[in-house]
Amino acid sequence: MDSDLLLNIDDYARAARARTAKDTFDYFEGGALDEITLRENTDGWSRLKLYYRVLASVGTRDMRTTVLGQQVSMPIVVAPTAFHKLACEAGEIATAHAAKAAGTLFILSSLSNTAMESVFAQAGSPRWFQLYIYKDRGITLELVRRAEAAGAEAIVLTVDAPGLGTRERDSRNSFRLPDGLTVENLAPLGKGNMPDVEGSGLAAYVKANLKSDLGFDDLDWLCRSTRLPVVVKGVCRGDDARKAAEHGAKAVVVSNHGGRQLDTAPATSEVLAHVVDAAGDRCEIHVDGGIRRGSDVLKAIALGARAVLVGRPVLWGLCVDGEQGVMNVLEILRRELDEAMLLCGCTRLEDIGKWVLDPK
Repeated sequence: MDSDLLLNIDDYARAARARTAKDTFDYFEGGALDEITLRENTDGWSRLKLYYRVLASVGTRDMRTTVLGQQVSMPIVVAPTAFHKLACEAGEIATAHAAKAAGTLFILSSLSNTAMESVFAQAGSPRWFQLYIYKDRGITLELVRRAEAAGAEAIVLTVDAPGLGTRERDSRNSFRLPDGLTVENLAPLGKGNMPDVEGSGLAAYVKANLKSDLGFDDLDWLCRSTRLPVVVKGVCRGDDARKAAEHGAKAVVVSNHGGRQLDTAPATSEVLAHVVDAAGDRCEIHVDGGIRRGSDVLKAIALGARAVLVGRPVLWGLCVDGEQGVMNVLEILRRELDEAMLLCGCTRLEDIGKWVLDPK
């Protein structure tokens, strides 16, 4: 596909599929079991309708906001996703450069193919580090200490993966990292390679290494163990969000892991308002899952999110054209959000409220 014809996120998805190895694209694209939640994440935003205002005297739109007090140019940030060198040689550094150019938050996955020290040295601010709790707390603590030293400005604790949801695409493809690529942040700790097993090497890695009996005591421990603010990612319920805030989380991310964990979990668009009602005055609320248009971003803001995290679209951009591809994807979403704000009658993000989803 001619790059001039890459007009939207779906165009980038199709282009990425055409030029990426099947096992890699399936890993990036796939969800758990029947992939119902994967589809519902996107469809849920589409079902929400925008009841726009007219004659609203809208001038130049202002999309600036803050995440944990740090300014970003728009409420669209880069979600943590693993193994960027499967998409392009520059990997996570290319993604970090693109986020910096866009003036937005970059969140580095602990399962990156590039060491955090190398990535954060070239990333802009804000930059956060995503963390899993390993069975060996010593390994987990070492990752936290390294992230602090490397310049991370928050720790994003993923809590919806005590085990890996069955991803049948990966099982059929016997997904594993190719020779020459490792889980680079864990390599010095002896946890950089996936087991050589039948089926998904990643599933075997998670089972062997990540703590399956996660509890709020683990969140308490992490908050005590770092000077950085802790963000809890993977929340599906209002009561869990409120409890996470009570245990020290400064923000929560409404997320079902991109439909990759528990299939038939609700779409994040369905959950967001409940989480905001339960915990919105206690911590910041962010959301990911199925964001494909700028109008989806506006709907998330209307439901009470501070910002949206974008995962797969970033990976598709990376597959298509490396750093430039990621920049293009972020700018498409920025342009579409700007247009949606204009057409809905909103000059600033603060103008966007539940009214836009309600005709009364």
